[in-house]
Amino acid sequence: MGYAIRITVRLGLLLAMVLCLAAPRSIYATSPEGNILDEGGLTQLEARAQTSQPREQCFLYAELVHQLTEMAGRQLANGEGDHASLTLRRIDTLVQKIHMSLARDTKKLKNAELLIHYTTRRLADMMHIASNDDRPVLEATLKSLNTVQNELLTQVFVH
Repeated sequence: MGYAIRITVRLGLLLAMVLCLAAPRSIYATSPEGNILDEGGLTQLEARAQTSQPREQCFLYAELVHQLTEMAGRQLANGEGDHASLTLRRIDTLVQKIHMSLARDTKKLKNAELLIHYTTRRLADMMHIASNDDRPVLEATLKSLNTVQNELLTQVFVH
């Protein structure tokens, strides 16, 4: 009897997770763009972030992290653990770039913080559906993102 209840609870949690991932984008007020970019769009956004003025890099990298998180969520939902792991490693690299760009005079700091907050929540939600193989990379990325989010919050309140 206890085993059946645990299976039912797990299936309920999985269903809730799938529904959250499939929810309309309009309910997420923190996302400035409703569309998720394809690989070409991601490459263009990354190039734009790398060549932009130092003040704009923080927000552009936050947008890129958001886009990649959505991609990783799709990859996990589709059972593409290897691709999701690579995407999460890419996110972790970009989180370091956000951290480095915080030292500069930045604009759209509040927007970047909101985007990172939303992205952090999405990654935390993905932990519930990730396989045991994907969890270490996801946990490391989430830890880095939490650190950057705290730094962004500090910067928002300072400015």
